[in-house]
Amino acid sequence: MISIVQRGEYRLMETKSQTKILILDEKNTFAWVNVGAIGEILVSTNKKHIADCILSQGNYRLYDVVDEPKFTDLLHLELCVGKGVWQGYLLPTGFPTNEDKRNKIIPTKECITSPTGEACLPTCVCYE
Repeated sequence: MISIVQRGEYRLMETKSQTKILILDEKNTFAWVNVGAIGEILVSTNKKHIADCILSQGNYRLYDVVDEPKFTDLLHLELCVGKGVWQGYLLPTGFPTNEDKRNKIIPTKECITSPTGEACLPTCVCYE
């Protein structure tokens, strides 16, 4: 089953020090850092970040996937990157919190949202 956990608007920017910052709904802010062999992680931050440039912005969706044969059983974050194109990411341990400040984010080709912007599986349960 696929459940929509959250949806809203995001902004992905980069600071002068070339740190990517992901902002969800103007209230949750994460530094997006590449840690070499470990890969990419999100780091919880409450600091005010000044954008040097905007990399992308638009809608996002967060899905919880359980027992779907075509998808990995994890949280899936999808960012709309323009013209109906969605980029998917896996969040093995969810988003960072105040207690667990660093969590892995893994790019994936698995995409639940169709180009029309709707969840494309009949087993999707939407919680609004």
